[in-house]
Amino acid sequence: MERKKFLQSLIGTSALLTVPGSKYVEDAYALPEVIRDTNRSVTGSMIGYSDEPIEKVNVGIIGLGNRGSVLLEMFQWLVENDRAEIVALCDVQPKKVEAASSKLANWQTAKPTFYSDKPDDWKKLAQQDNVDLLLICTPWNMHTPMALFGMRNGKHVASEVPIGYSLEDLWNLVETAEETRRHCIMIENCCYNEEELFVLNMINNGVFGDITHTEGAYLHDLRDLMLSDTYYYDYWRLKEHVSRDGNFYTTHGLGPISFYLNIGRGDTFSHLTSMSSREMSLSEAAKDSTAPYKDFKCGDMNTTLIKTELGKTIMLQFDVHTGRPYSRINKVCGTKAVHDGYPSRLYIDDKKTELGHRWLPQELYDEYRQNYMHPIIKKLKTISQGFRQGHGGMDF
Repeated sequence: MERKKFLQSLIGTSALLTVPGSKYVEDAYALPEVIRDTNRSVTGSMIGYSDEPIEKVNVGIIGLGNRGSVLLEMFQWLVENDRAEIVALCDVQPKKVEAASSKLANWQTAKPTFYSDKPDDWKKLAQQDNVDLLLICTPWNMHTPMALFGMRNGKHVASEVPIGYSLEDLWNLVETAEETRRHCIMIENCCYNEEELFVLNMINNGVFGDITHTEGAYLHDLRDLMLSDTYYYDYWRLKEHVSRDGNFYTTHGLGPISFYLNIGRGDTFSHLTSMSSREMSLSEAAKDSTAPYKDFKCGDMNTTLIKTELGKTIMLQFDVHTGRPYSRINKVCGTKAVHDGYPSRLYIDDKKTELGHRWLPQELYDEYRQNYMHPIIKKLKTISQGFRQGHGGMDF
């Protein structure tokens, strides 16, 4: 597949699901036309690109709130083993920088440079000469401009999800990475969770046979946190639900599924339809809160159906309004096996089973879990003990 067509298929799916406004929803032909007519001048590719190795990576972190403070802790092993050093910290709230500095002092003797005087101080961090890697953990609307600025100032970039809002954002990121030869990655931690890697390893070893259908999601009751006057700075996450509709967290489900289905490695997305339910639960909860926002555009449940070029189907869901236990679904259906997540269950289509009516008993499930533990997990389990691991280990 040509580079342009390959990128168009991947970027177009992300753009349709997350772009602000409704122009693509109102006109079913608008997005395909934009993708088809896109004419970019940058040549070359970052696929498979390897830069010069850096023995000890100097890291600058922008955003030290809920996510940034956790990711800071994930560097402890790297710092203590002389693989990384935190050389700069930035947040719009000075107290966040102070808290991060105190935490960092427990395992790093060198003091980083601090930035918290002005809202655009992050640019000074991105221009700091000794920063190799820029880690972006800010509100979503800042991810793209920060990543672009970082690459243009010679930094490799790792951004929290989502890395872009629009088709133009995503093309700019691709082109800037190609032009500057700087790595730019979106750190989708769910791709590296133990359960997802267990499923991936079984797929790669033929346990599932031929895959026909998958399901993924981000189903997480965030009402209390989004309506809190302290948890998300200036209600930034709640504001997203005021002005936008769609699936805001596509890659928590779609990231692992893309690995399962070899998206970009032999298959790609070809068809997509997406719709949201009406909004009810968040506005009801907002009535009893002190949050200044009471009306929301984002529906309670967004459901997206995707088909690939090779005929596999995907169901993707997003709901952070409804009270329920957490789930990413993580369903994989194949000709020889089926997996359902939350809790993880496995069915093997064997003649000894009762025509598909029962999941594997716990003892047999545990055997598969042990036999198909992913090599990444095996390696990390040997070094991560005693360290903060984050989200069950997938942050580490």
